Amino acid sequence: MSLESEIELAGGAVLPGALPEELRAELVLFRRDMHRHPELGHQEFRTTAAIKERLERAGLRPRVLSSGTGLICDIGVGEIPGAERVLAMRADIDGLPIPDMKTDCPYRSTVPDRAHACGHDVHTTVVLGAGLILADLHRQGLLTRPVRLIFQPAEEVLPGGAADVIADGALDGVGRIIAVHCDPRVDAGRIGLRQGPITSACDRLEISLDGPGGHTARPHLTTDLVTAAARVVTDVPALVGRRVDTRSGLAVTWGRIESGHAPNVIPQHAELSGTVRCLDLETWRQAADVVVAAIDEVANLHRAKSEINYVRGVPPVVNEAGVTELLRDAMIARRGVESVEGTEQSLGGEDFSWYLEHVPGAMARLGVRPPGERTVRDLHQGDFDVDEHAITVGVELFTAAALLDTLR
Repeated sequence: MSLESEIELAGGAVLPGALPEELRAELVLFRRDMHRHPELGHQEFRTTAAIKERLERAGLRPRVLSSGTGLICDIGVGEIPGAERVLAMRADIDGLPIPDMKTDCPYRSTVPDRAHACGHDVHTTVVLGAGLILADLHRQGLLTRPVRLIFQPAEEVLPGGAADVIADGALDGVGRIIAVHCDPRVDAGRIGLRQGPITSACDRLEISLDGPGGHTARPHLTTDLVTAAARVVTDVPALVGRRVDTRSGLAVTWGRIESGHAPNVIPQHAELSGTVRCLDLETWRQAADVVVAAIDEVANLHRAKSEINYVRGVPPVVNEAGVTELLRDAMIARRGVESVEGTEQSLGGEDFSWYLEHVPGAMARLGVRPPGERTVRDLHQGDFDVDEHAITVGVELFTAAALLDTLR
């Protein structure tokens, strides 16, 4: 029997959980206040306090994580007779260490060199709003599946705050988990969905090269570290690309190279850092060995001593089929078939993947682009902003998912 048939058999009534106008206006203000006061990973004390206060005002009992930031809040857990395992909803609450470059914006960041330039303020507001509505539905006896709200710190800090949240018991009793991520390429009012991998693995790479320096007139008596560093930059990505299946998308990309202080002095030290990204989970598991071996090979060829700090980051987010369909059905129930579009796998990393190592789940791309606007304000840029209609869409997507999950 189709999902549509089951809803009709339930009486053909409108699915509850729509966002009331009064709460919508409050959530917009909450998001703007959070946007004005971004906090970095593991420093989100003001943000945690604001979420906690609002949930407590709604009669809920949130628990701050043992790390001191982030929190978990249950709705109906242990209170709904015959209910199966919990549906978790995850939001990330930290900002980025970049300046807010927006102009003529009343909610521009007030914190120097800090900004919510990835949409975490929207993710947080969506889960908060959904939680407030679901708590009210629970009081009315309309919630038949318990829900857990997870407000996670430090998503932007490799390997991500998700591991700490999981260690704190966030997934105890959880059967499924859902999340959204802002997407400036998708119009507000729509979501992007993909079954299977939707993000990539992301690791961090830090390298030190050392050797005897000297005068640029006598490079043969030195380890020419500038040349050695340059060859690492160019040769390592090429070598890596020939040592794994090219379809895995394993890519080494550099973000920093630093060496030397004078034009006629060959330095004794060089530093490089960058990221390693990978589309495929199995290739990611062997990426560290492949990349480190390639770096050592190139460094040795140029007589440079290498020290490599390979920081394991996050695996790809792999959307489970059943939970992806739950999000699809929830969005269609709210806004129709045309509100869901396919989306491609990105090379961005997301520590939501760590939850999916334990329980099935899925992440939807939440459209935040004003309809009709062709300019894309990309993620992790100082001018990033959203169409705040996305808050309503995200809240109603999550409330519908919680209600429809009971039909499966």
